[in-house]
Amino acid sequence: MNITIANNIFDTMVNALIATDETLAIQYMNQAAEHLIGVSFSRVKGIPIQTLISNPDLERHINHVVKTQQCHVTREGKLSVKGQKPINIDCVITALIEKEQFSGTLFELTHVDRQLRIARESRLINNQETNQSVLRGIAHEIKNPLSGIRGTAQLLQLDHDDPSIHEYSDIIISETDRLNKLVDNMLGFNHPPDKKSVNIHEALEHARQVAEANLSNQIIIKTNYDPSIPEIWADKDQLIQVLMNLINNAIHSIQSSQRSLGIIQLKTRIQRNITIHHQNHSLVLCTQVIDNGAGVPNDLKEKIFFPMITGRAEGTGLGLSISQSLINKHHGLIEFTSKPKLTEFSILIPIGKQYATY
Repeated sequence: MNITIANNIFDTMVNALIATDETLAIQYMNQAAEHLIGVSFSRVKGIPIQTLISNPDLERHINHVVKTQQCHVTREGKLSVKGQKPINIDCVITALIEKEQFSGTLFELTHVDRQLRIARESRLINNQETNQSVLRGIAHEIKNPLSGIRGTAQLLQLDHDDPSIHEYSDIIISETDRLNKLVDNMLGFNHPPDKKSVNIHEALEHARQVAEANLSNQIIIKTNYDPSIPEIWADKDQLIQVLMNLINNAIHSIQSSQRSLGIIQLKTRIQRNITIHHQNHSLVLCTQVIDNGAGVPNDLKEKIFFPMITGRAEGTGLGLSISQSLINKHHGLIEFTSKPKLTEFSILIPIGKQYATY
């Protein structure tokens, strides 16, 4: 096989590949390995692999492969990359044989944390699809009789001049309109997003300024933006709605924690080689709303994106469900991690003109 073609194939793989020569000096890395380790191949070519990655048992595993010329598999091991936090990986080390002689090793690294994230994402997507399907059915069953009730109340007004009947029928019409609006809110926006080229920082600044107009001195909003992020194809109004919902949730979380100083951070970064909706994306915008509030209660973490689920007595439980639905329409996803004093909601949206259409 042509070497260029082979390299192109390896670069499309999700797993990280690192090949060494017989002295264990690095001779090849695919793009997934560069993303995993955080360094380009050109910078590490020719250096011993042990100087780049380390594991308490790595040397012993390599010696076993060299001696026996059999592959070695490590499941959920800890891998330390120079300058980074240890990560959980599955590692397969295979001996490379050329003309019946040992010629090097091939390391295949699978980021276990990434696999767990993909599994968690699949659950979120499946739950969201199930929620929307159930809600559409409920909405149909509710809105039909509401229309009949409203129409009957209007007929009563036409057929009777009694002020008391008009008073009661007005209440009926008002309440049916309120319920219709509630049902529409449960479904979120039924129309596709009006996507245009959008600067995410303009949307963030709009949401920040609106939120700050009503903030007390006990809560401050900080920004940590990456100015090099390109524009994305998105519905700006829908993005602002999602951001406002996440910021308001952060404000309520801080207020419930009764902290002397609450901090909300708005952060943007580029992430690479991210899987969303079972599709791998080379570039993804990650927009985060981070707060030091009380955190998401443990009993809500698995169902926080379900409609009508809320930890606040005055909440409707629709904000996060609608936000997730809107970001799904942008081929993206909302994730979160939470513990007391640190909650991070991350909006992931693929970057590229191919996502301009719905």
